[in-house]
Amino acid sequence: MTATPSSLADASIAELRAIHDRLADEVAALDPESLTAQSGADDWTVADVLSHLGSGAEIGRYPLVAGAGAPEEAPDNQQVWDRWNALPPPEQAAAFVESDERLVATYEGLSPEQRRSIEVDLGFMPQPLPLVTTLGMRLNEAVLHGWDVEVGLDPAATLSETSAALLAEHLSSTMTFFLGFAGKPEGVGPARVGVGGYTIVIDEAVRLEAGDEDTTATFHGPLEAAVRLLAGRLKPAYTPEGVAVTGDVSLDDLRKVFAGY
Repeated sequence: MTATPSSLADASIAELRAIHDRLADEVAALDPESLTAQSGADDWTVADVLSHLGSGAEIGRYPLVAGAGAPEEAPDNQQVWDRWNALPPPEQAAAFVESDERLVATYEGLSPEQRRSIEVDLGFMPQPLPLVTTLGMRLNEAVLHGWDVEVGLDPAATLSETSAALLAEHLSSTMTFFLGFAGKPEGVGPARVGVGGYTIVIDEAVRLEAGDEDTTATFHGPLEAAVRLLAGRLKPAYTPEGVAVTGDVSLDDLRKVFAGY
């Protein structure tokens, strides 16, 4: 059953807290060698990913508090990125914990009415978005880049069932536009791929729909693997045993559509 916007917002905030607490514990145990290890993101080390998450949390908090009626003067985004990029890896890791904690705590401090009603102007979208949509976007960052960190330390790392379920719900409801940007259907489809109660639709564009009726192919495997597929994070080295696609498209076809971001 699809959650209401308010319950989806609450669940997303709770999962952001769970991800933060887990990553904070893991980061505290990392030595400099681990911080400079290759992450799940091709061009980034573990520390690079933490820096990206931390700078994103810093930048993302300003439109959030503005939408909540308590605006603060925001620095230029490039200044924030330059400052974070100049930090050595151990300081990037420590600063991530502090910055992400501040963002998560800000979400947690919103009243039930604010969670239902405020809109957030991210600056790069055509119009302000409901809070629940921007929560989905931050959750997408935290879940997938959190996996980038964790898989750099453990090649068998997977998404939690809660994270996967929430991201699938967001992608099929509050963030229906997202896969239209991320997916590149040229040369593949049209196809309708059933996966765990959802359908990956590939035609002129790409989207995820709730329900799995009238499918032409089936993704066999856990929902978390399918969610990673949609984010370009189901390369052969990170594909659980038994994951396969049957029907009129193949797993390799889908990997081409979802090259990653």
